[in-house]
This record gives sequence, structure tokens and C-alpha cells, in this order.
Amino acid sequence: MKFAFLIFRYFPFGGVQRDMLRIARDCAAKGNEVTIYTGRWQGDKPEDNINVVCLPSRGWMNHQRYSSLIAAMHEQLRINPPDLVVGFNRMAGLDAYFAADPCFIERAHAERGYWYRFTGRYRFFAETERAVAAEDRQCKILLLSAPEKAVFQRWYHTPDSRFFLLPPNIPVERFANLDHVLASQHLRQEFGLPTNAKVLLMVGSAFVRKGLDRAIEGLAALPEAIRHNTWLIAVGEDKADKMHALARRLGIASQVIISKGRSDIPQLMAGADILLHPARSELAGIVVIEALTAGLPVLVTENCGYAMHVAASGAGRVLPSPYQQAELNHALAAMVQSSERDLWAQASRQYTAHISATTSATLEADLLETFVAEKKG
Repeated sequence: MKFAFLIFRYFPFGGVQRDMLRIARDCAAKGNEVTIYTGRWQGDKPEDNINVVCLPSRGWMNHQRYSSLIAAMHEQLRINPPDLVVGFNRMAGLDAYFAADPCFIERAHAERGYWYRFTGRYRFFAETERAVAAEDRQCKILLLSAPEKAVFQRWYHTPDSRFFLLPPNIPVERFANLDHVLASQHLRQEFGLPTNAKVLLMVGSAFVRKGLDRAIEGLAALPEAIRHNTWLIAVGEDKADKMHALARRLGIASQVIISKGRSDIPQLMAGADILLHPARSELAGIVVIEALTAGLPVLVTENCGYAMHVAASGAGRVLPSPYQQAELNHALAAMVQSSERDLWAQASRQYTAHISATTSATLEADLLETFVAEKKG
């Protein structure tokens, strides 16, 4: 079978990017031909059995460049037709869409003023989403979050038969055989911290959306007795000037460390004390699953799609909506001082091990093959 994977941009530390490459590798390992079409590729190229084609785009604005890129992708698909076209961004011409982003129309109406709906950016993204989800289209939608189905159907009346809910992928191999003592030493040596330092970890790009400012305020609000020996390490690809300024204003600049994306995230998770993920908006949140797999307790906001797994595992705290900074401050102080760290770690590893044991490791690739069979049939 021939698969075409379409994604606007690849960089090695993005959640949807890592999912895309994992699924591409699963498809290729099953003997299929996989070509990835993208506008930009950062980092190492995948194995020889996965072809990466970088295409040009033009335009002053992001949505203009995306429109140009989509046209270039469609031309490539016309020249080299695949059996199935799989999109990891919304666009016309897809057979299947991996829904890593929340419903655009819902957010546009809930978070923006009416004037936004007259912009070219709104029109572009609304039309690309309509091409995926509209009632009269055929595109199948791979969902990461069950509640998102109702959101799409409220706006587009998408039939139930086109939705496929995916369980979280458990990165067993990536987090196997971690020595937590060595990982703890590695983390503290890497960032020049005391051996007994408490470490709060955040992982993810788009610092405002992930709630890094909320985490900084939570660190500043810790009781002095524990704050002086607690550090916040944030790893992600984003501008950090405003976050550094906030930390300076709160008097904790030396205890907030912001790093670019790193390849040693499993070791950092195995060596940290708490994963903070107070996101303002997060459809799923693969870092939450990664933390649970590593045995790292999680403090997360309820509006993060994978927060349900923190609650179900009993391996941390879920902050209710609407968000209140005082609730994060209280929960963080309680978790930092808690003696239940080992119990949380055991519960989280047992929870993710159960999901891994009862779910096909190549579920998405299996689904895509069935889509091809249905399409041909």
C-alpha cells in the first residue's frame, strides 16, 4: 500500500510531529510505502524506507504560505497518486485526518472577538476544517480526545461512522530500563542544581498555551521553607523573554531554567519530582502520558485531554475548570511536600503498563490499512 502523509512542518520536539513519524514508521515496518510531504523538515531524516519530500511555499502571512504549500502537495499527489492521503494538519483532499488540534471554529468563537471572523486567517482555517469535518465529506477523523467528537458534531454534524477514538500511545521502549537514581543525578548535573534539589519539569512548545507563566507563579508562591530548594525547568521551542521577565519580577529568576528542545526527555522525566502541565488549551497532551510512563507524578489542568488519565491512575492532581491560580499554588505546595511520591510512581507505571498490554502498538497503522481496503472495496 502507498501512503502519503501531509504535515506543514516537522521538528523533532513537537507532539503531533512525533506521532506522525511514529505512525509512518509503523506503516513502513508493515511493508507499506510511505512518503511524507512537508514544507519544512528540521532534524534527522527518517529511515530509507520513508521518503521525505520538502515543498516550497510563498506568501507574507502564515495562512498564505500554508495555502501555497497545500497546492504544492496536491500537485505532488496528482503526479504520484497514493492509496491513502493522511493529514496531520487540516486541509482539503484528505482520506484521514489525525486530529491533534482542537476544533478551530469552536475556539475562534469562544476565544476571539467577532472581528476575527472577517480576517483571511479565519477564512483559511475555517475552510480547511470544513473540508475535513463537514457532513458531506468522506474524511475519517482519528480522535485523541472523546469530548472533541461532540464539538465537531455541534458545528459540522459529522456522522459517528467517521470518528475513530484512539487510546493514548504508551512509549514503552522510549522509557524502558530507566535508572531513576542515575536519571536524578543526570538532571541535576546537567542544570547545575544541588543533589537534593526539588525539580518541577515542564515539557512543550508554546509557553503561554502550556501555562508556563502559571507554573512560574506557582513556584513563587511556594512556602519559603521549600521554595529556596525548588527549581522549575521548562523545555520547549518558543520565545522565553516574557517568561524570564515574569520570573525576575517575582524574584525567582535564578530558579527558573528555560531550555530549547532536548533529546533526553525520558531521563529528565525519570529524574524530576513533578511534571507541571497547567495548560490553557490542550487537546490531548502526550507529555502527560510520557510522564506517567516514567513514573513521574503530574499536576495538570482539567481542560487537558489526557488529564483523565492522571485522575484514573491516581498519580497526581487535576486542577478543575475554571482555572484558579490559588488552586495550583495550593496543590503544588502539597505535592512538593508529599510523602506519596513512590506510591504515585508505582500507580502511574501500573496504569500505563495496563494500557500498553491491552492495546495494539500499531493501532493507527492497522486502521489506515483498513481504510485503504474499504476505499478499494
